[in-house]
Amino acid sequence: MNGLQQLPISLLTWYREHARTLPWRSDPTPYHVWVSEIMLQQTRVAAVLDYYRRFLESAPTVSVLAALPQDQLMKLWQGLGYYSRARNLQKAAIQIMERHGGVFPNAYEDIRALAGVGDYTAGAIASIAFRLPVPAVDGNVLRVTARITGDRGDIATPAMKRRVTQALVELIPVNAPGDFNQALMELGATVCLPNGAPLCERCPAAGFCCAFQKGLTGELPIKAAKKARRVEERTVFLLFHGDRVALRRRPSQGLLAGLWEYPNELTDGTDWLAHWGLSAPGLERAGIGKHIFTHIEWHMAALSGVLDGPDLPEDWVWASQADLREVYAVPNAFQSFSHVVMERLGRL
Repeated sequence: MNGLQQLPISLLTWYREHARTLPWRSDPTPYHVWVSEIMLQQTRVAAVLDYYRRFLESAPTVSVLAALPQDQLMKLWQGLGYYSRARNLQKAAIQIMERHGGVFPNAYEDIRALAGVGDYTAGAIASIAFRLPVPAVDGNVLRVTARITGDRGDIATPAMKRRVTQALVELIPVNAPGDFNQALMELGATVCLPNGAPLCERCPAAGFCCAFQKGLTGELPIKAAKKARRVEERTVFLLFHGDRVALRRRPSQGLLAGLWEYPNELTDGTDWLAHWGLSAPGLERAGIGKHIFTHIEWHMAALSGVLDGPDLPEDWVWASQADLREVYAVPNAFQSFSHVVMERLGRL
């Protein structure tokens, strides 16, 4: 791929001068790199920093993570989203304990075989923690290479990813593979930006970047439009009894699996309280909210009221204000209603 051959020296020189100071870079043990890379999937660095610190305080080693109670794990992850990442982290920790005697595997194939670890994450861990000359190709890397080379392939396709990966295999520096991979990611995150104009005047590749030289930075990379998300209209029930609010655990599979939520269902005319065997006379409107998942968009309207009695269906619990803060992980999908709940409980 034209232009890439000139990249390693200039990129590494730039990275060693401009790299952000991040905790997992300062102490790149396999465990630290792994946890950080999983957290950084679909999530900005600034949002991850405090979560990373708190997570390592509660789960400083693979063995502790493997044995962590599920509710504690989910509480640590609350607010980061994409909760399957946390479940896969624990699954992988258990695999490391059972298959590798608690020692993080140092071969690419063994790392790639861990739950929740794909090609990119395996490449990042292998190169950064074990200095193996393996590429780590994510969206940032695909964008950077497409612009440098002028490649008009769709960066969302497996064919484009294979082409970029093969090109990087041939030029990744064997004496600094981790720095090279991190430098590419850093360039994409801070200079060759995904949204808005790239900061080409700061880029070490400007002198040989096809997109910059030909004025194509607004056209590249090529990425096919995503399919429209399905919209669901849902009713959320904020149900109180004394100084507690009702929570329901979601199913163990599927969207937000295993997390706690304010009971909610599709708005389809069903009398859901009667369906659940509950009674809360005089329900009042308590606000609206919207949450966007990868493939689904929830439009929510909340109803609030006091249940006639303390009995709840199976897999429901009563939660106090302290429980909501310290015990139960309620996902950000319901953040629009959290202040209503906390103010109500605070008055009682």
